[in-house]
Amino acid sequence: MDRTDAKANGSSDQGFQTLDHHAQVCQIAVATESPQSNRIFGARHAPLRQWNRLTVTSTAPRIAINQLADGQTVAQAFRVADKQIRVNRQGGKYLFLRLADRTGKIVGMMWNVDERVADSFDRADYIHTEGRTQVHNGALQVIVTQLERMDPSEVDPADFEQFDAEQSQRLMARLTEQLGSIEDPQLSRLAQCYLNDGDLMNQLASAAAAVVHHHAFPGGLLRHTVDLMELADFVGKRYESIDRDLLLLGAFLHDLGKMHELSSDGELSYTDRGQMVGHIVIGIQMLGDKIQQIDTPETPFPVDLRYQLEHLIVSHHGEFEYGSPRLPSTMEAVALHHIDNLDAKISSFASVIEQDVSADPHWTNYNPSIGRKLWKK
Repeated sequence: MDRTDAKANGSSDQGFQTLDHHAQVCQIAVATESPQSNRIFGARHAPLRQWNRLTVTSTAPRIAINQLADGQTVAQAFRVADKQIRVNRQGGKYLFLRLADRTGKIVGMMWNVDERVADSFDRADYIHTEGRTQVHNGALQVIVTQLERMDPSEVDPADFEQFDAEQSQRLMARLTEQLGSIEDPQLSRLAQCYLNDGDLMNQLASAAAAVVHHHAFPGGLLRHTVDLMELADFVGKRYESIDRDLLLLGAFLHDLGKMHELSSDGELSYTDRGQMVGHIVIGIQMLGDKIQQIDTPETPFPVDLRYQLEHLIVSHHGEFEYGSPRLPSTMEAVALHHIDNLDAKISSFASVIEQDVSADPHWTNYNPSIGRKLWKK
C-alpha cells in the first residue's frame, strides 16, 4: 500500500470528481420507467410526467473502457463498481458512478437525477448505459443520459472478468518458491504454516490490494506481494545490514490483512471489519494465530522474532499520517516501507499512463491526483 492508499478509505474518487458547479448543466434525457416493474432508467425529466421503457436497439460491438476516446457516443453494458447520489451547492442531485469492465474503470455522471434512478440498480449490477465521453481534469468520463439495469444473462462474462487464473498460478508458484528459500529454521516453519493453509492461499490468489489506486483488481494482492518479495530478495542480498529472510517474510505478511479488509464479492469494497479494524491490525491477528499453531513447549517460537515481524506489519506505511502505528525502527522495516511504496507508486503511475486520453504522443494530460503530467515515452 502506498501513501495515497493510506489516506483513502473506501469511496475516494480523488482526481476524478466533477466540480459541483458543473452539475448545473442539465443533460436531460427522456426518462423511462417500466410499467411492469416501476424501475426508473433515465435522468429526471422536468417536469416529471410520463415514463416509457428504454428500448435497447444498439447492435454495435462493445468498446472496452481502455479503448474509449474523448467525444465518443456510448451505448453499451457496464458493471457498476460504485454509485452515489450527490448534492451540488445549489441543492440539485446528481448520480456519481464508477463503471467497470475487464480493462478498467471509468467515472459516469448523470445530472439532475431522480432518486428512483439510483434505486433501480445496485452495485455489481450490469447496466445498459447511453451517453457521451468527455475529458475532465485530465480523466475520461461518461456523461450518462439514460441507463437500464440488465439481467446478467444479457452480457458476456468475458467482457467483465478481471481475474487472470493463469497468471495467478504462475505467481503462486513463484511465491511458494520464494518462501521455500527462507533458510532461518524458525521463519521457515512459520512460512510453511501459511503455505499449508489452503483456504488462506486460495483467498490470496484472488484478493485485491485496494479498492482504487494500485493493484485494485482480483489477484492484485498476490501480484503486489510477489513483486515486493522479489524486491525484498534483491535488497536483502545487496545490503549486509539487512536480514534477507526476515525482510522476505515481512514482504509476504505486510498486506495479508487485506484479504479480510476488502471484499471482492461483486465489486471491490471495504468489509465491516475492514472499516472498523483495518488490514494492519487484522494482519497482526493473523500472524498471532499462525505463531500459536507452531509455538509448542518443545519448539517455542522466539519472542524477539515475533516482535520484529509484528513491527514490519505495523510500520510498513512509514509515517503516522499515513496510518502507521509505529515508525520503521529496524533496517528491515525501513527497507520494507520503501520498496512497498516504490511498487505501489509504479503501479499507480503506470495506470495513469495506460488510461490517459491525451492526443499528445509524449505527455499525459495533467492529473490532479498526482499533481503533474507524465511522460509516455
